Amino acid sequence: MRDFSKIISKNKFLQGFVAVVLILALIRCIFPSIAGPKKALEEEAIPDNVLTLTEDTVKAVVPATTDTTKAIPHDTVRSLTPTAASLPIYTDKKHPIMGVYNYKEAFPDSNDVQLTAALAFGITPLANRDELESRKGEMVYVGANPYFRLDNLKRSIPYLVPRAAVLLQDIGRSFLDSLYVKHVPLHQMIVTSVTRTTDDVEKLRGHNKNATENSCHLYGTTFDICYNRYVTVQPPQAPIRRAVQNDTLKWVLSEVLRDMRQQQRCYVKYEVKQGCFHITVR
Repeated sequence: MRDFSKIISKNKFLQGFVAVVLILALIRCIFPSIAGPKKALEEEAIPDNVLTLTEDTVKAVVPATTDTTKAIPHDTVRSLTPTAASLPIYTDKKHPIMGVYNYKEAFPDSNDVQLTAALAFGITPLANRDELESRKGEMVYVGANPYFRLDNLKRSIPYLVPRAAVLLQDIGRSFLDSLYVKHVPLHQMIVTSVTRTTDDVEKLRGHNKNATENSCHLYGTTFDICYNRYVTVQPPQAPIRRAVQNDTLKWVLSEVLRDMRQQQRCYVKYEVKQGCFHITVR
């Protein structure tokens, strides 16, 4: 004999299920937003070990400055990290040393090319050292600067037009910055020649037949940076820094000069016999 009570119970269940589905469908049609995605707080919450930077956060920590050429100090960047367990913004990742593929191809700007810029931005050549005293207002003294070292200048004077002085300082600062991020002990580059008077050029031509009579150095726009000698930055009472090959420092310096040249800030000539980069501001 068939159990009609089970059949009735099953039919009632199916009828009830269909009724519930229809009711839910009707509610969704009337209130479509109810089916939208929910923004749960746990999904939007930011983990405690992740730091997000906003404009207000940066302004609160980093002092405002109009000099965009200066990088934020690494200590200041590290201070943005809220806790010891946070992900660091600044990492001590070592940047690779690439150099340039070919020095002559990377720095091909001849004296004729540089002379055009020297005539445009430079001064009228000085006849001798005595004339310098009456015309110092046209140039800037570059003999004391923490970013580079001046060589023993015998045939030039440590003065440049302001445009060139800023360029030289930026090159020196960028060189030190590059050494730092590449984990290379700090060294200062050496400037071997700056502005020459007409008298200096005549004396130089007596010893160096390759010296140009109409030199760019006459206009206060040009300087030479040695690529085979550097000065080690040795803090007082600190362990002696490890020796760094000059070729390594030359590679780093060449990267800096390549970038400056690509930014159209200067012309650069690779001088083989003189062992220097011949640079004129643009």
